Amino acid sequence: MSETGDDGARRDGRPEGRMGELQRRLAEFAAARHWEPYHTPKNLAMALSVEASELVEIFQWSTPEESARVMADPAAAARVEDEVADVLAYLLQFCEVLGINAQAALAAKIDRNERRFPVPGTGGGTGETDGPTEGRGRTNRHSME
Repeated sequence: MSETGDDGARRDGRPEGRMGELQRRLAEFAAARHWEPYHTPKNLAMALSVEASELVEIFQWSTPEESARVMADPAAAARVEDEVADVLAYLLQFCEVLGINAQAALAAKIDRNERRFPVPGTGGGTGETDGPTEGRGRTNRHSME
């Protein structure tokens, strides 16, 4: 049984359930190999960026149509799944060292974005319906920034 605070969140930052189990396994894997000194927030953020770039590389010169069909090719699907696993592993390890509950952080971010970007025609929120811009001079309809 996990130790939780008054709000039901784990004190170690790990989410409950399968995600927390995977995060625990990753921590144990690193500990058994004495990798903790290298698992700093900076190093893990850099490794996460590298792995995300490797995922991007798979799609680099694909047309939108080709990218939508990537999972139909078993070899390409295996590469995508491996890179997704690498990205998730480094993200969970990053959360582990900083005590972040990734599921709670994501739920809070979705809540904020639902308030910021209401469904058009509902009359709520700030009126931002094209996506976040935050002074960057661009509109991104799919970003969770």
